[in-house]
Amino acid sequence: MTATLTPRLLAARRAGHSGFLRALHAEWTKFRTVRGWVLAMAGALLATIVVGLLGTAAPAPGDRGADSATYPRGPGGEAVNDSFYFVHRTLIGDGALTVRLRSLTGVADTGIGTAAQGAQPWAKAGIIVKESLTQGSPYAAVMATGGHGVRMQYAYTHDTAGPSGKVTQASPGWLRLVRSGDSLTGHTSADGSHWTRIGQAKLPGLAHTVQAGLFATSPEAKQETAAGTGFSPAVATGAFGRPGLTGGWSHSPWSGTQVGGDAGTSGSYTNTTKGGFTPTEGGGFTVTGAGDIAPVVGGPAMGVGFSVENFLVGTFAGLIVVIGVGTVFITGECRRGLLRTTMAATPVRGRVLGAKALVAGGVAFAIGLVAAAITLPAGERSARGRGFRVFPVTSATEGRVMVGTGLLCAAAAVLALGVGALLRRSGTAVALVIASIVLPFLLATSGVLPPGVSEWLLRVTPAAGFAVQQTLPRYTQVLSVYEPTTGYYPLAPWAGLAVLCGYAALALGLAVWRLRGRDV
Repeated sequence: MTATLTPRLLAARRAGHSGFLRALHAEWTKFRTVRGWVLAMAGALLATIVVGLLGTAAPAPGDRGADSATYPRGPGGEAVNDSFYFVHRTLIGDGALTVRLRSLTGVADTGIGTAAQGAQPWAKAGIIVKESLTQGSPYAAVMATGGHGVRMQYAYTHDTAGPSGKVTQASPGWLRLVRSGDSLTGHTSADGSHWTRIGQAKLPGLAHTVQAGLFATSPEAKQETAAGTGFSPAVATGAFGRPGLTGGWSHSPWSGTQVGGDAGTSGSYTNTTKGGFTPTEGGGFTVTGAGDIAPVVGGPAMGVGFSVENFLVGTFAGLIVVIGVGTVFITGECRRGLLRTTMAATPVRGRVLGAKALVAGGVAFAIGLVAAAITLPAGERSARGRGFRVFPVTSATEGRVMVGTGLLCAAAAVLALGVGALLRRSGTAVALVIASIVLPFLLATSGVLPPGVSEWLLRVTPAAGFAVQQTLPRYTQVLSVYEPTTGYYPLAPWAGLAVLCGYAALALGLAVWRLRGRDV
């Protein structure tokens, strides 16, 4: 019996495959021969590009002009803050630096004529080995922080927690950093005798001769006011005992350098306090600095230039057109009674909707991909040509954003098609889909809603799909405002897109079920 049925099954499969291809060809022919649909999709492409470029034509808040049009780059190519006050000597080859940190204090300028005392939570003072004084060069450091205990950080993005608690005059601490080749190991101690290993850093290719010593730095102070979240200048001061040196240290004296030339993009000096160092009795030092040694986070709203997704702000405008075309692609036939003819030619109704979804989604994907491929390089060149910073990303990330924009448009078109097949009313379906994708996105990113509500909208509505365009990384060791208004979405890029695709699949599945259960 199996031998008898097998040829029939194979023939049925071939017929089904051939039938779907015929349906796909028929739907593509319909689409490309309707001039209004083709022109509308061309308009979606143009709207995405024009709105995106015009939306970033104004200066980015906080940018400082052509003299700072690029960020320092870390070893991995990431944009970094690398600004601190450094009291250093030359270390040749292997060696170790041990020091007692007597206290970490700080002060912030409130902007109302008073100073807020106390180190900021991510203010830092400690010891560091850095390949050179050039911003972005590899480093490893062991430090006390204002509110996150002792840490070991290296290569800007790596952060390892040590013992908790604050370093004060009543409770000082000891820090040690040991170099062996390209490996650096951090230790801490409460008494200078019993040591705890915090972590180990590998810095491949680290130069034989490096700079090592004491440092202090502080990001700006975060302040919550009636007008919202704000930041003000802040500094940190570390009081160190006499440094203990072993290994290949040069005989040159200790010297002080403001790495970065100023306090960088994540910190600044107060009106009354500047960076510097002072020798103290017994061979120690007091070091004051501002800035940060960490990745850059934020976007225009945080005053750190344009991010890649800013140039794609016009996507919402293109989506409005894509949604309209995706809806009319099915409701137009329903309104004119042509769907009966289509179903008569292709009796398998799910096959018809599947073919329509592939055509509408495929065209929308091409529109989104081409728009992103044109807008991103054009926007970046324009911004840099006007002297404004552009947050750097890897080629892989930029490629993901381009492809993701195409998939975002494709999923929106399929969702519109499914809703249109369910409601069969063009105006109602278009309004519903726009209200579920575009409207939540605009509300969440404009700042008119509380952050919690904005994040909720970008988690549970189809607008979550916009997360596929985000490029700004989030770091727990960097103080910032991680909200939709500053370019941070609650879901990861592909997770957000998956939410939108889930809605599209559900709408299309319900549309197939409804078509099978009723007369067209």
